[in-house]
Amino acid sequence: MVADYEVAGHSDSTERYWGELTEAFEFAHPGISVEVEVESWADVDRKVADMVKAGEAPDLAQTGTYADYAAQGQLYAADELLSIPVQANFLRPLAEAGEHKRVEYGMPFAASTRLLFYNKQVFAAAGIKAPPTTWDDVKEAAKQLKSRTDVTYPIALPFGPEEAQIEAMVWMLGGGGGYTALNGAYTIDSRANIDSLTWVKENLVEEGLVGPASPDRLNRNDAYAAFLRGEVGMVNGYPSLLQAVEKEGIQVGITAVPGRDREATSAPGVVDWMMAFKRNGHRKEVGKFLDFVYSDKNVREFATLNNLLPVTVTVTRQMQADDRNRNLRVFLREMPNAVLPPVGKTSWASVSDSTKRNIGTAMTPDGSPVGSLSRIADDAHRAEH
Repeated sequence: MVADYEVAGHSDSTERYWGELTEAFEFAHPGISVEVEVESWADVDRKVADMVKAGEAPDLAQTGTYADYAAQGQLYAADELLSIPVQANFLRPLAEAGEHKRVEYGMPFAASTRLLFYNKQVFAAAGIKAPPTTWDDVKEAAKQLKSRTDVTYPIALPFGPEEAQIEAMVWMLGGGGGYTALNGAYTIDSRANIDSLTWVKENLVEEGLVGPASPDRLNRNDAYAAFLRGEVGMVNGYPSLLQAVEKEGIQVGITAVPGRDREATSAPGVVDWMMAFKRNGHRKEVGKFLDFVYSDKNVREFATLNNLLPVTVTVTRQMQADDRNRNLRVFLREMPNAVLPPVGKTSWASVSDSTKRNIGTAMTPDGSPVGSLSRIADDAHRAEH
């Protein structure tokens, strides 16, 4: 079970990639057949969870979480599957993030971080000379875009359920907060997080700078599609959006995510994981397949196809040195400082789901950051205990 990363809607590129890969693998390994099912990135976690609940877990799944399955004893450890050179080639911070109780179960498959995308053409039309570096700059730029251009969304805020947990994290980190403290304890309803989301609501949403769609109803892909139509001035984006923007011929600028008083010292990093379920007992076959999947050729091809960041040391070095990947260099530079959600906590799947369902209401007239963050914090407490 794998994810489709197409930002402008479903495409056949993912099926083609996996089809060609499995054909080559099966040719090299007679007697092993591989069936691939592709789901949209927005649906794959739920689909896998439903299969597991029904007792029909796939041999392999590429999803956004792994820790709860690891804690239930349902997964093979990476060292039960991978050859030593393949496992040692993962970028160390990503490999460590894939550990549950110091054992690696989540094998990093795709990585990205967030930067602020802005439409250079509408910025020029509004007379904005430089990209924003602080939240006040963001507000001022949005005001100028609204008053001087016909852009629909001066800034798009996708707090809809598709990926609200990451959009919220951008703003929480920018205000000095985040999901957890250094000791790993949840700090969801901290004063820093409340203040950050209150600033967003009072200065962007209530000022009418976020377009016609209520942020709680605006999903990431809808915001990106609007950016591709030239309707958005600013949006927090990841590398795949850049690839789509270039195809549309839009003049785009990319800059570090702004923070409250200066550029944010860190932005969210997002890693999707490959995990192997024990249910069917195909350890040896899965191991051979994963060694093939994580070859330099296949890792590089997948990262290039989707404009995502590679998860291995060797391919990262290759892509940094290759001018054909120069548009990814800014993301590659940001990745070492990126902060990942607490994916190693068994409670994160529940907390992430609660955030997707609740955080958007903080931006509605009847909602509040305090109320939304408190509900999520309560759900986190229950999931932890």
